[in-house]
This record gives sequence, structure tokens and C-alpha cells, in this order.
Amino acid sequence: MNCLTKKIETELVVKNSRFINELFICESQSAARDLIKSQKEKYQDASHVCHAFVIGNNAEVLGMSDAGEPSGTAGRPMLDVLKGSGITNIVLTVTRYFGGTLLGTGGLVKAYGDCAKTVIEKAIEENAVEEILEKKEFSISMDYGLYETVKRKISDFKLYDISEDYSDVVVLKGKILAEQFDDFAQRIKNLSGGRINL
Repeated sequence: MNCLTKKIETELVVKNSRFINELFICESQSAARDLIKSQKEKYQDASHVCHAFVIGNNAEVLGMSDAGEPSGTAGRPMLDVLKGSGITNIVLTVTRYFGGTLLGTGGLVKAYGDCAKTVIEKAIEENAVEEILEKKEFSISMDYGLYETVKRKISDFKLYDISEDYSDVVVLKGKILAEQFDDFAQRIKNLSGGRINL
């Protein structure tokens, strides 16, 4: 499965109806509900604020709403596109401002499906989609004298969310791919002679 790395937004106009499509990162159903509620408050003047979401490492939590559009014309086509994208932990809201021309059920299904497709395509174009990889957190405490050596020795590992704290010792925190953790820990251990705390 893949995940989103940033919010993505697109807009479509279909027969004068304006559709604002926003794709958000979201990792729980309760957070999705809060996000959807805030979108409805933000767009109180809109005709409809429809949504679909896919959550969980195996995309096991699904949700959708037509938000007043005819049944099955908004939430379902959006959810179908999201499920087909292979991206999880996302919420899509599509905000419609009615343009005066009825689209009919077929037109609505196509419009909402296209809204979902354009926002997913933009996420891919902007490299805002990445594979979900299991990561493990680490914290290394060391004397200042060992800091540069440790930095050099671990530089060939791909590390994420690195932070450094300087007090009486240097503390290096971050995440590493779970599959590389044992090699990483062994390298630190071999280097330190017991003077580094991992």
C-alpha cells in the first residue's frame, strides 16, 4: 500500500458547477470525521460537501457520503477511485457549488469520479505518494567526542525524521526502516565499546 505525503487540491467545472477536490492525509476514522466536519463548516455556502475515505495499513476502513446528492452518485464513485489507487490513510472531500444545470445521475457519477481521478493523478504527478514502509524509532546518546564518528558510520542508512539535542551529551533521534534496524544497532554497538547508549 501507498500513502500520501501532503495535501493535494484540484478543481473541476462541469456545466457551470464548480467542484473543489481536496485530498488529505488521515490515519484514523475519528480524525476523518473531524476533518469532514470542519470541511462542512468551512464550505457552509456550498451546495454539497461529499466525501470518501480509505484508512488502515490494509485499507480496511472505508467510508463515504453523497451529502444530499442522489444516492450512489457521489460517495460511491469517489470511493471506487480511492480504492483502486492503492493509497490508504486518505480522505477526499469534494465541495460542489451548483451552477444551475442539472447533471443527471450519470453526469453526477462521472463528475464525482473525475474529481477523484484528477486529485489522485495530481498527487502522483507531484510525487506526493510513497510506499508505506515499517519504521522503527531510535535514540542514540553519546559523548561529544563520538558524535562525528557515529554520524559518518550511519550515513549509508536511510534515516527519517532526524533530530539532534545537545546537552551534557548528544542525543540523536529518528526512525529507520525496521528491516535495517538490527544491522544499524550492531554497527553502533561495534563502534562504541559500550560508550554509546542506543
